[in-house]
Amino acid sequence: MKHVVITGGSRGIGAAAVELFAAQGNRVYFLYEKNHAAAEAVAKNTGATAICCDVADSEAVKKAFASIPDVDILICNAGICRSGLMSALPEEDWDRIFAVNVKGIYNCVNAAMPAFLKKHAGSIVTVSSMWGQVGSSCEAAYSATKGAVIALTQALAKELGPSGIRVNCVAPGVILTDMCANVAPEILEEMAAEAPVGRNGTPMDVAKAMEYLANAEFVTGQVLAVNGGYVI
Repeated sequence: MKHVVITGGSRGIGAAAVELFAAQGNRVYFLYEKNHAAAEAVAKNTGATAICCDVADSEAVKKAFASIPDVDILICNAGICRSGLMSALPEEDWDRIFAVNVKGIYNCVNAAMPAFLKKHAGSIVTVSSMWGQVGSSCEAAYSATKGAVIALTQALAKELGPSGIRVNCVAPGVILTDMCANVAPEILEEMAAEAPVGRNGTPMDVAKAMEYLANAEFVTGQVLAVNGGYVI
């Protein structure tokens, strides 16, 4: 049994990851920011432990990890998005997106590091996006953070590999989660039609990719695109 920490685990991709890793017999702990009802439902359905924690808050992250046994697998999934022209994006929104999507990984990796170094083993999976690979109009901040996640993943893979720690990344495409709630159905249908597989993704599609990377012992520094071929 492994101890798995998943950030952003109360909904969407994170909740699917909690479900999958828990079903495989792991002891799962997941962080969430504010949706208590959703977190309680995930915990009840999976047996996982929910911990309320803003990943952008370094002290809160340290406190959360202090309550968790030595981590074996860290899934850095927490992320937020704001759409619209960059010129119309308030500075505080720009800063918050970077704080959650990038600094959140910094905080969680550093909090997990003592356990990884003690065991000379560990696996980290980060979550980027296909927009971190190619960029998206009207999602400049989100695209920039997800590009940073890819660079951070590759740098950490080189830095931490000698210590027995692997670092990989998933880059989801159009996944039917709350982030798509404001996208018109006809737009989603058009995007599904453009993907070679002919559909948009599900949270479990991404969770399965996370599970592979988390346990693939000879794989590190890789970005696994989970986008149905939308971006190749």
